[in-house]
Amino acid sequence: MSIAAQATPYSRRVVRALVTAQLATIGAFLAVLLLYLGRMATAGVGPAEMLTGAYDPKDVIPFGMDGVNPFFWLYAVVGMLYLAGAVLGLPLAIAAVAVVAREREALPRVTRALLLTGAVGGLLVLVARFTPPLLDMHSWWLD
Repeated sequence: MSIAAQATPYSRRVVRALVTAQLATIGAFLAVLLLYLGRMATAGVGPAEMLTGAYDPKDVIPFGMDGVNPFFWLYAVVGMLYLAGAVLGLPLAIAAVAVVAREREALPRVTRALLLTGAVGGLLVLVARFTPPLLDMHSWWLD
């Protein structure tokens, strides 16, 4: 009789959800960044003018803010993922590293790479949020 603990194999659903959450929050951050830079470029203004309220992020929604407008729902999902990424960036990175460390042998190489890439990307995005230019972007988005 062995006293060694039996390790349960990793749950593919949990790993898939973790990778999806990491990539979705990073993607939402990049989408907001592109909207911010695009709005600045098309209006020909700088970051200081973006905070005046004249360049509201809701103005980039085609066909306005109507409940039947699919672009409004896309905007809402990106907005929620952007905010969730600010809160969940660090916990998702910690969970991804823990899963990779615990299930190193059981995870396929691509899955390990996705988890670690998501963890590093999430931490980089989290640090980037606190730089002065991106604090302006955050203020613009939350307007």
